[in-house]
Amino acid sequence: MGHLDHAAYGWLTPALSYVMASIGAALGLRCTVRALAATNGASRRNWLLTAASAIGTGIWTMHFVAMLGFHVTGTEIHYNVPLTILSLLVAMIVVGAGVFAVGYGKDRGRALVLGGLTTGLGVASMHYLGMAALRLHGSVSYEPLTVGLSIAIAVVAATAALWAALNIKSPLAVAVASLVMGAAVSSMHYTGMLAVAVNVVPSDEALPGATAMQFIFPLAVGLGSYLFITSAFVALSPTADERAASAAASADRRLGERGGAGPATASAPAPIR
Repeated sequence: MGHLDHAAYGWLTPALSYVMASIGAALGLRCTVRALAATNGASRRNWLLTAASAIGTGIWTMHFVAMLGFHVTGTEIHYNVPLTILSLLVAMIVVGAGVFAVGYGKDRGRALVLGGLTTGLGVASMHYLGMAALRLHGSVSYEPLTVGLSIAIAVVAATAALWAALNIKSPLAVAVASLVMGAAVSSMHYTGMLAVAVNVVPSDEALPGATAMQFIFPLAVGLGSYLFITSAFVALSPTADERAASAAASADRRLGERGGAGPATASAPAPIR
């Protein structure tokens, strides 16, 4: 059995992965709130797509930033590139299905259960697909009960997050909910990692795939930048209420200008002939 180190760089990777999960959750929840407030069909769809990509990207980045700190004594670790990319796509597609279920569901209770289950399974699928991408000298096995617990945590966390999107509107409350979801997603990851056992078989053969620094790190940096930039865009873009208030203020201003012009015209002296 190889000795597993889940935090080879100390608290750096767990803390950074938690930050990425929280940012993805905050952006996803904020976009879902915007989608539910949208009256235009295309606008609602676009906000939900952004929410799905944000939550999926945040979860994926959280997982693989945490995996940068995962070391096994006696073997290098590489990653199968197609499987790793597939795990990202699965995260966004399955999470998207859950978000759309909430965004378009008529029965809020049923939509919440369906959306939470789908999104939670998407989180778990991403995690275990990402683990299937591992390439090392030896074999990886899992303790079934701990795996089941990690999946349950993912479903509960996703359901709680979607409940927050349906019921919490203020930015401060969404921020608190995203911190809780970030903690839940991180807990799911490390619970899943506790289920891992590695049987190392020493070998001089070159491992297939790419190292974390060759592939995972650059991709995580790119996706993290996407989250930060999109978060700034969403934070700066006006809400539906703000746009309505701005339109009402503009209408009042125009009405006032027309009303002010009327009496001035009426009191103007008649031209001298």
